[in-house]
Amino acid sequence: MIVTVHPSAVQGNIQANASKSCMQRACAASLLHKGRTLIINPGNSFDDLAAIDIIQKLGAKVSWLENGTMLVESRGVNPLSNSIHCGESGLSIRMFTPIAALCKQQLTIDGSGSLLKRPMHFFDEVMPQLGVSTKSNEGYLPLQINGPLQPANITIDGSLSSQFLTGLLMAFAATNAKDYGITVLDLKSKPYIDLTLEVLEAFGVKIINHHYQHFEFTEKGFSKEGNEIQYTVEGDWSGAAFLLVAGAIAGGITVKGLNVFSTQADKKILQALSDAGAGLSIQEKQIEVRPLPMKAFHFDATDCPDLFPPLVALAAYCEGTTVIEGVSRLQHKESNRAISLQSEFAKLGVEVQLQDDLMIVKGMKEGNQFPLLKAATVHSHHDHRIAMATAVAALRATGPVVIEEADAINKSYPDFFMHLQQLGVDLNITNN
Repeated sequence: MIVTVHPSAVQGNIQANASKSCMQRACAASLLHKGRTLIINPGNSFDDLAAIDIIQKLGAKVSWLENGTMLVESRGVNPLSNSIHCGESGLSIRMFTPIAALCKQQLTIDGSGSLLKRPMHFFDEVMPQLGVSTKSNEGYLPLQINGPLQPANITIDGSLSSQFLTGLLMAFAATNAKDYGITVLDLKSKPYIDLTLEVLEAFGVKIINHHYQHFEFTEKGFSKEGNEIQYTVEGDWSGAAFLLVAGAIAGGITVKGLNVFSTQADKKILQALSDAGAGLSIQEKQIEVRPLPMKAFHFDATDCPDLFPPLVALAAYCEGTTVIEGVSRLQHKESNRAISLQSEFAKLGVEVQLQDDLMIVKGMKEGNQFPLLKAATVHSHHDHRIAMATAVAALRATGPVVIEEADAINKSYPDFFMHLQQLGVDLNITNN
């Protein structure tokens, strides 16, 4: 799909899409909860659909009610297939592998696209400590496992991704592992673990968090069999970050459906917008943002690396040089996101430098007026966030910006371009 975004002003109200971080965790928890789960406001991204397919393959029954609510009926992990496919979802592969290992059956876990290039050495090193026979393709997919997983006191490395810990927390909780704990070294993306613990608590699981260094399991596991759980999926701060930046660049908008008390890591976009000097009004049920003269800012994205793309789009329209920390977190995304951002924003006339763990974005020079960016043809690198970042940056460019392979947005935010159109953006979509 090729999308051409013309310079446009934005205005109006928009409802945030459902958070795939919440949705995928809710799917996993509903599989492990022996009973009925009603998931309200379920997501529809490719990653969400992959999670739904996985829990069905692992034995859950999924149906849809007339009001759009998703009903999950489960009796735990009882695979109906000897293989599961995680699409391109990094969270799914890392979260569902320990969960799938709860059963005695040998399973093959695979994925596609960029997921085939993401390292899985973690499972080779950790799963055998839990009684799970594990064989990877020299540290990559496909992965063969044979459980059942037996909880134990273990120490893991949390520097690559917190998603591995999320899977272990889920699996340990399902075994009622009250006498065991997980010690974590150098944990990254702590807010995502907060989200995992929050979802688990909604399903009756209580885990004691000792300063993100040790996680202790109490006697309270998943709610008793037969109990019905209702879980509402929050609005997605990751996707909304692009909309909020669009409002700061190109016009006043209101984004609804976001929980300002959320544990989602990408809520920190509000801090970046505030530091840049954007017009911002934060209310309990909606966020209003409007353009004001903006200045460069310094931001640490180590715990929220998915914010790099919208932050680069924002920094391009700020006077001065913006510094963003945490580049090391970008290597194993859908693309090598640091290089992708540098390459595609260069085509738009924005200089992005990489220096150790820093990304340095050269914004407007003093006294410059919009527009700064130039018309160009860019490529998504099959990365949903690169596609969205370049689309937002295009709103105040000198001419149209053509985005190739723009259908990458389906991974997390299928309605993104439709939402831009609803806000008044002039864009054309061509299916190639």
